[in-house]
Amino acid sequence: MTSSTFEQLFLLKEAYPKPFLLIEGYMPIIYKFSRIQPSSVWGAIFSLAKQGINMIHTTNYKETVDFLYTSARQEQIVEKRVPAVHPVKKVETIVEAQIFFLASLPNIGREKALSILKSYGTPLNALVNVDRWAKDVHGLGPKITERVKRVLYTPYEPDENKKGGT
Repeated sequence: MTSSTFEQLFLLKEAYPKPFLLIEGYMPIIYKFSRIQPSSVWGAIFSLAKQGINMIHTTNYKETVDFLYTSARQEQIVEKRVPAVHPVKKVETIVEAQIFFLASLPNIGREKALSILKSYGTPLNALVNVDRWAKDVHGLGPKITERVKRVLYTPYEPDENKKGGT
């Protein structure tokens, strides 16, 4: 794992209260056909575990599916938790908060949020000009703009979520 990979994994800890990393593959085969030393893998796993990032290991896609199904069932049915749609993120600066805010809109994400901010300067100015996004912002077409406008212009109705929402 490179240092940037570790940085990304440590960001999981900031975004989610209890992150885990799922590793799929039969390790002896991975060791046999790659130049990865087992001690390097175990050292990386230990380092992540010390930072509070749990590791889950499965040997194939069927085990991965079983694990994901079982964990989702445990969280949602047994513990009665609603899946988190948006991670809890610590925003340290105004710029990070602006990006995070716009990135939370449907089909926007970080890169498009940056493009929007470069085009309009502030999130408020961007929202006021949402009708122009498809024309002014590279990478935003009419479909994405329409999805965002539906979220912004549709009156809040609590029963809406039961009907399928956006």
